[in-house]
Amino acid sequence: MRTSRMTLLPLMLAAFAAQALEVNIDPHADLLYRQALPLLEQADSQDDSASPLRASASDPELSRQGQAMAHTLPSAVALLKRSVALGHPVAQYRLALYYTTYLPAGQIADAACPLLEASLKQGFAPPALAIARWCTPYNASPAYREALAAVPSMATLYAPYYPQPATRLACSRARPQGLQMQWGRQRDYQAEIYRLLGELDPQQRQGFLQKAVEINGCAAAQQRLASQR
Repeated sequence: MRTSRMTLLPLMLAAFAAQALEVNIDPHADLLYRQALPLLEQADSQDDSASPLRASASDPELSRQGQAMAHTLPSAVALLKRSVALGHPVAQYRLALYYTTYLPAGQIADAACPLLEASLKQGFAPPALAIARWCTPYNASPAYREALAAVPSMATLYAPYYPQPATRLACSRARPQGLQMQWGRQRDYQAEIYRLLGELDPQQRQGFLQKAVEINGCAAAQQRLASQR
């Protein structure tokens, strides 16, 4: 039985690869996204304690850094929104990530999930992690599983857009602190996709988890496999 399941796994993935998504990224949308990147990097470079929400008036340096972040982040978000309006899948993810980081928890699903779902449906891997956390009932639907399975076929298109940040990469042993993001390479996110597929498909779980381990040594997949022995 184990052998037959392991044989079915590559066949199923090959079927999805044969149905590669047709995604055309608008050049102007891509330009807007690229313009937002240095502003996002400036905001990310600010220490967590220097957030404008936490900057202390008694500390001039923290206040200065907080004011700088308060200027660059809205400018980046404005550019992302313009890119999103043109359907850019990576801008959709980064704007949704902004929402999941800075909005109150009760507002996140409504603001971020439509963006995350639209991005994943275009074959971009990083939204899958935030969807698993925030976006019910989509994260338990057949459409979510189908979108995950189609991601590997889009690797070539999205290769230039990595690394990408995430709140937490389960396949990494590192743990972020505060608002700090974890940055993952494309193969790190591919491993996360297989890990998520393994969680959603008990019959093929072992094969998917093993694939995640093969790609980047996924710690979470290794632990799950060990627990099944």
